[in-house]
Amino acid sequence: MAAQRVRAAAAGGRLVETSNISISIIIPTLNEAGYLSQALTTLFDNIDQSRVEVIISDGGSQDATLAIAGQFPCRITSGAMGRSIQMNQGSQLAKGEWLFFMHADSSLPVNWRSEIENAEAWGFFPVKLSGQSGLFRIIEYAMSLRSSITNIATGDQGLFFKRSFFNQLTGFPEIPIMEDIAISKNARQLYNPGIANSAIITSSRRWEKNGIVKTVLLMWWLRLAYWFGASPDRLHRLYYPNHCR
Repeated sequence: MAAQRVRAAAAGGRLVETSNISISIIIPTLNEAGYLSQALTTLFDNIDQSRVEVIISDGGSQDATLAIAGQFPCRITSGAMGRSIQMNQGSQLAKGEWLFFMHADSSLPVNWRSEIENAEAWGFFPVKLSGQSGLFRIIEYAMSLRSSITNIATGDQGLFFKRSFFNQLTGFPEIPIMEDIAISKNARQLYNPGIANSAIITSSRRWEKNGIVKTVLLMWWLRLAYWFGASPDRLHRLYYPNHCR
């Protein structure tokens, strides 16, 4: 694994003692300055820092992402770009019994912690998209229904694992895309997921930027291609033509 740089940030106080940490929230970032401050403000307003830690795993941001993260009592690690690599790297710092991987533009339901801690080994949340269009209600319903039938979730849904089980799985497969699908397929062979009752809210920015129908069709095509054995490297180039998230 690539060499990593790790530091602890403290703003308005020190990082809390981690011996009693129950859940480690791991957030992979890459040029998230436009979203991170509000996301972390909301997150820290709604967690008990004596039981929950937040780890930012950055993949080489060129904007103010790291400076913003440094204003909050997060643990920060920097290393190679790639969501799977970053999440695995963040997991190495984690002290919690549970590892919860969420995106920088997502926000949590009120009872998120009990939803995680009541699971057997792993699980995920239904998803609610932030956009107001009626099309987003259809998309989020379809996403949540699909994942409940297949026991396969996407990163937008906030994947969580008991740390011992995550280690048993040897973490996320270090592929450039579809790492969430891959680890779900591995995990469901051993345990059924705990599917939360409350939804995690995630940004609809990608749909809004690239077009709702176009983005949905692209995602369906990419997952179908992956299912039939297409190279994750090729799919990554199609999904991220400019090598950015």
